[in-house]
Amino acid sequence: MKHLLESLFSPRRRALVAALAGSLTAAVSLAQAPAPAPSAAPIRIGMIEGLSGPFANTGEAVFRNLVWATERVNARGGVKLPGGNRPLLIERFDSKGQTEEALSALRSAVDRDVTIVTQGNSSAAASALIDAINKHNEREPARQMLFLNYSAVDPVLTNEKCSFWHFRFDAHADMRMSALMSVLREDKQLKSIYLIGQDYSFGQSVLREARSQLAAQRPDVAIAGEELHPMARVKDFLPYAAKIKASGAQAVLTGNWGNDLTLLVKAAREAGFEGSFYTFYGNALGAPAAMGDAGIGKVIAVADWFPNVPTPESEAFYKAFRQRFPSPADDYVHMRMQLMIESLAQAIERAGAAGPVNAATIAAQMEKGEVTLAGQRARMRAADHQFQQPLAVAVMDRQGAPGVKFDVEGSGYGFRVIRHLTPQQAEKPHTCTMQRP
Repeated sequence: MKHLLESLFSPRRRALVAALAGSLTAAVSLAQAPAPAPSAAPIRIGMIEGLSGPFANTGEAVFRNLVWATERVNARGGVKLPGGNRPLLIERFDSKGQTEEALSALRSAVDRDVTIVTQGNSSAAASALIDAINKHNEREPARQMLFLNYSAVDPVLTNEKCSFWHFRFDAHADMRMSALMSVLREDKQLKSIYLIGQDYSFGQSVLREARSQLAAQRPDVAIAGEELHPMARVKDFLPYAAKIKASGAQAVLTGNWGNDLTLLVKAAREAGFEGSFYTFYGNALGAPAAMGDAGIGKVIAVADWFPNVPTPESEAFYKAFRQRFPSPADDYVHMRMQLMIESLAQAIERAGAAGPVNAATIAAQMEKGEVTLAGQRARMRAADHQFQQPLAVAVMDRQGAPGVKFDVEGSGYGFRVIRHLTPQQAEKPHTCTMQRP
């Protein structure tokens, strides 16, 4: 923790925090606090994520986003409570990308009396954490915990496995698939597609939903092949790429993320595959650079937000992030993570105004929360704790092309928004039967 505090409040870091424009609250240098400094102990948020192993880059990207979000809250004085303002502090717990390690990290968080934990880069880990937190909260009502999920998108987590203690801030896989399909169904030249994904709950759900939505919306498109591969264990995707090319597919649809996506698109390029990629996460973490010119007009991604969303508020938001983290390697900002921390801060303040602050009172406030940041407005649906927010679909192009002011990770390639869905358009029904304490 000492290292983390030093990294958050060092003179170098204070000097990098810049002012945001438009509707975004000013995030000034920590050396120039615009509000009274927090006067009480920090509210600790335990980030359980893979910080070593094959997906360490995704874990570090999450950490940067969460730190930036808490810095903005702290710069305005922290979370305002009757007993005094309190800063937010991120504590790191390395799951090594393994579910059992994530559960071990949760036990460590419990031992340190951390009340709020956050995780996202594995739906399998998220499912296990939901079960463990449900049992813990029933067993130890005086030490109940809250679970904030920023990117574990298996739909089951807010349907059959929905929990009062769990909140998902990313659009789930079926929502993302519908957004992608709104573009795919208009591609009249497309006649065949290859489905490939990681062999675990999320990857399986993506392929299942792809089959369902293709049958409903594009029954004329043939599925040229379908494959699940081991997650984080494939070093050479050339055999998979060769099968994709040999199938004659004109496009690939995948939910792959991290190195499993980067290596796949790189192998496809090397194999000479010239088709399109419909992706959940093809807009960063090395994928655009791996595809290069071959991806222009062909790599399509869905997200809650892109840097090239054409509004002044969005541009100011992105410029502020890049000023805070100027290295191209650090260029991966998630709007939903910023909204998550803002939602948490507001929920804690409302809980404090009404009475004692604990996991249950924060959850009761969070499930009816609504938040706006940089022009992005979203709300939490109380019935299943699924965040309702805009979604966008974008296509890869060269930086400087119309609609592509910003590139990705210094690659020279960026993403132009071609479809925007309102929260109402992105919303999906649920099957959750919420059990409240």
